Amino acid sequence: MTLPGTLVDFITHRDHRLMRRVNRWYPPRWVRLWALWATRAGDGWLWSLLGIVVLVFGGEARFEAVGAAGLAAGAGIALFVNLKKAAKRRRPHCFQPHCWVTLLPPDQFSFPSGHTITAFAVSVAMIQFYPELTAALMFCAVSVAASRILLGMHFLSDVLAGAAIGTALALAAAWLV
Repeated sequence: MTLPGTLVDFITHRDHRLMRRVNRWYPPRWVRLWALWATRAGDGWLWSLLGIVVLVFGGEARFEAVGAAGLAAGAGIALFVNLKKAAKRRRPHCFQPHCWVTLLPPDQFSFPSGHTITAFAVSVAMIQFYPELTAALMFCAVSVAASRILLGMHFLSDVLAGAAIGTALALAAAWLV
């Protein structure tokens, strides 16, 4: 077996082991509500609201910040749509049903997590202009990423790749702007 094949098998095995644990776990009500809220916030309305608030109250850097976040998010969306079609990785619910979630996934494929790419693209881009918001923005981005795993929408490697891609796009966009 080749090294890339061995690495993919290694990651897949651990992804599936974690998925089986998560899909059988029935967490406390507050965890379920937090995960549902976080994933819905990651649908896009939170990032749009953040952009509006920054445009109104963001001071001199507001246009650059929103421009960088918009550029990173737009590039992220274009990238994840094409990567999902190329990778064609099935979602966790295709392998094992989730014990408490009945949400339908937004699309057919799992890799990479689009919610996570967008969350990190917007959050990291905004942090470049407003470092005082780091804790709040990273809490939101990590919450979105974790919720995707807890809700059985993605594997751990999907959200890790999404976080890395979103961060890279945000740093590039902030540099360009």
